[in-house]
Amino acid sequence: MSKHTILPPLPFEPEFVEGLRQVFEHRIPFNQVIGLKLVEMAADHVVGRVDMRPELVGHFSYNRLHGGVISATLDAMGGMAVMAAIGARHMDEPPARRLERFLKLGTIDLRVDYLRQGIGEFFTAHAEVLRLGSRVASTRMEFRGADGTLLATGAAAYIVS
Repeated sequence: MSKHTILPPLPFEPEFVEGLRQVFEHRIPFNQVIGLKLVEMAADHVVGRVDMRPELVGHFSYNRLHGGVISATLDAMGGMAVMAAIGARHMDEPPARRLERFLKLGTIDLRVDYLRQGIGEFFTAHAEVLRLGSRVASTRMEFRGADGTLLATGAAAYIVS
């Protein structure tokens, strides 16, 4: 990802980080199905991880990750990047109030470009917000193999209000 930063990096309160992690990893059933975990969260980017499992195979001959897992991961990470940016923008609010803003978030548009096969033990997804407006946010995402190889890219727009 580029080092383009739209917000100054701010430390989040542990309650905010844990609240987002709980929603992301435990209250969104599909994230549980694919095993998506939040690895890193800052005001200007987020990183997630998916471990390869037999249930995620899209092509049995190659043990290749299903493209739907890749697109769902990129979409979820783009949304999480928006939540981190919103959380940073509203640091004057208590963590619980900022977490309520998650309820308004929804994907408007998602584009995924598959560049290479998803073969490996695990994968990481990186996302950043390019623009956070009052109603719409734009993001850019990357899906990488365990060795850092770029496997797919994504761009998305999310409704935030």
